[in-house]
Amino acid sequence: VQLQASGGGLVQAGESLRLSCAASGTGFSIISSMGWYRQAPGKQRELVAGITRSDSTNYADSVKGRFTISRDNAKNTVYLQMNSLKPEDTAVYYCNAVIYAMAKRGDYWGQGTQVTVPA
Repeated sequence: VQLQASGGGLVQAGESLRLSCAASGTGFSIISSMGWYRQAPGKQRELVAGITRSDSTNYADSVKGRFTISRDNAKNTVYLQMNSLKPEDTAVYYCNAVIYAMAKRGDYWGQGTQVTVPA
């Protein structure tokens, strides 16, 4: 299983970005929850947003009302629409997927994509 993230970049405060993360090599496995985490320099990795297979979502307080997570199960892809970006959103963003194969849980991570919002 591989997760390929894309969509990061450098934008000005107030602008938007859309991150995508596609899972491949899943075979007959079931992708359960998916999510986005971020890690800023000198800080711990934190959950930004998560989404279950049935589309229940949760968000970090710092992004509520600005970010929207969604998924396309047919494409094994999760998205993160980020609006009204702030300098404090600057971080490397990682996608995560919980995948069950033969009833065994596995946690998978994408390679990370940099989001930079200059002050």
